Amino acid sequence: MTERRPSAEAGALYYWDYLGLDALLSAQQPRSDLDGEPAHDELLFIVVHQAYELWFKQILHELDEVVAIFSADVVPAKEMGRVVDRLRRVVAIQRLLLEQLTVLETMTPLDFLDFRDALVPASGFQSVQFRLIENRLGLDAARRLQIHGAPYTAVLSAEHAALLADSEAAPSLRTCVDRWLSRTPYLRFGTFDFWSSYAGSVEAMLDGERATVRQLASLTDAGRAEQLEALDRTADEFATLFDAERYEELRSRGQRHLSQDAFLAALLLSLYRDEPLFQLPFRLLTALVEIDEGFTTWRQRHALMVHRMIGGRTGTGGTSGHAYLAAAARRHRVFGDLFDLPTFLLPRSALPALPDAVAHQLRFASEAG
Repeated sequence: MTERRPSAEAGALYYWDYLGLDALLSAQQPRSDLDGEPAHDELLFIVVHQAYELWFKQILHELDEVVAIFSADVVPAKEMGRVVDRLRRVVAIQRLLLEQLTVLETMTPLDFLDFRDALVPASGFQSVQFRLIENRLGLDAARRLQIHGAPYTAVLSAEHAALLADSEAAPSLRTCVDRWLSRTPYLRFGTFDFWSSYAGSVEAMLDGERATVRQLASLTDAGRAEQLEALDRTADEFATLFDAERYEELRSRGQRHLSQDAFLAALLLSLYRDEPLFQLPFRLLTALVEIDEGFTTWRQRHALMVHRMIGGRTGTGGTSGHAYLAAAARRHRVFGDLFDLPTFLLPRSALPALPDAVAHQLRFASEAG
């Protein structure tokens, strides 16, 4: 091999060495080569999955900093911009994760069969870093799909199983965000009680919708009754917001994960997102939704690709292949509560007007003039 570091710059940092390319570019060891029957597309398979693991490392790096910031009893306002930037970077990385599937799909099912048997029992199911990401986000262990009745750690080494057990016990992003939201004031200033005003606006909105349904001549009696029943269910759902016992019942059934205070705070931020001091916190909530959506989309796309590649065969790791991946996309979501917030939104025109003193507190000092 030719000398990589120019002799005139001996001792200077060199690009190849800085990136550790000797180790990185020698890390691709196709099993089919070792077996004496080289399969051309196995290198692509390895490169794509190694690239995934590099991006997983970066995602963990971003999430670790966000969790560290939010683990504090007080989150300084100046840190919020950094947190949102870190989460937006994760969202950008997720777009690359999806695009890598497009590259992988240039491999045909027959190309994959040339080396697939050599992979057994290794599987993407054993991606420890991806499991760490799920735990860092806050995926409940009880919601995880099992493989042949065993926990997800059963197919991992003892060292990696212990690492994941520790990550399950560590603070997660969802737990930290819950505590942060729970400390958010609920616009109860003096004699102004926001939630009472909100409840009144909700009642007026639903009464208006009922009146519209009753007056629609195009509806049959059965259709009218059905829509009125649906509005009653909506009203009942709104009522759970302020009934602590019923809210906890929803949490016990896994239909809510955030505490009641945190959910109300998230709703407040969503309703008054236009207020200057609420914009960064609202962008934080939006980023969490996009991250959850991004991983759900990636799992769904991955399931489709696996179905396309192996049909109804069992996965190399012993799972049910595409069926397992599709089920994981439905169950392994973390911030479902934030997806439910639009249920409780009101049009801007129906929002309770904030008293001047309250509105002033939510705006920047530069507006004081």
